[in-house]
Amino acid sequence: EYLQESLFLSSNTFFGKTVLANFLSDTTENVGGEYRPTQGVRILEFESQPEGSSDKSCEVELWDCSGDFKFESCWPAIMKDSSGVVIIFNPDVPSHLKEIETWHSMFISSQDLQDSQCLLIAHHKPGSGVEDRRLPLASHLSRLLLIHSNLEEEPEDVRQAFCRYLGNVVNAMSESREREEMSIIT
Repeated sequence: EYLQESLFLSSNTFFGKTVLANFLSDTTENVGGEYRPTQGVRILEFESQPEGSSDKSCEVELWDCSGDFKFESCWPAIMKDSSGVVIIFNPDVPSHLKEIETWHSMFISSQDLQDSQCLLIAHHKPGSGVEDRRLPLASHLSRLLLIHSNLEEEPEDVRQAFCRYLGNVVNAMSESREREEMSIIT
């Protein structure tokens, strides 16, 4: 199976999107403690075993995209042919909860992705603790899979939830291919 995964940030403020992308892809990088915002996009390629995909591993391209609106003109090209979208946000910043709606309309609604192909990650800064509290999301967003993450406290829970999400995406893509093949046959 080949899967292209797109990872988006709901804001251009620092809170660990690239660290999370590196963790999920098992990529190590010298970050040296100095914050360097993602410039445009950074593509991470890795193999993963999505949950529920019959012991098959798949190739994943994780597109770590800048949320800075100065790169907005690049987003349509980045989104083309993506299989899923992950929106990462800081639940402790009220404006991020509102911005999720903008990201949803730009990257999910415009691509006609199913809810199962979308993941919201409420990423908590180190030391802030993880509260699986109910967030005040719009009704169309509350249907999406939401996980709370804190890589210091529960890193493997985050990885397992991501693998479950990848399984959902692989299944959605397989079903889509089967429907397409059946429409060609009939």
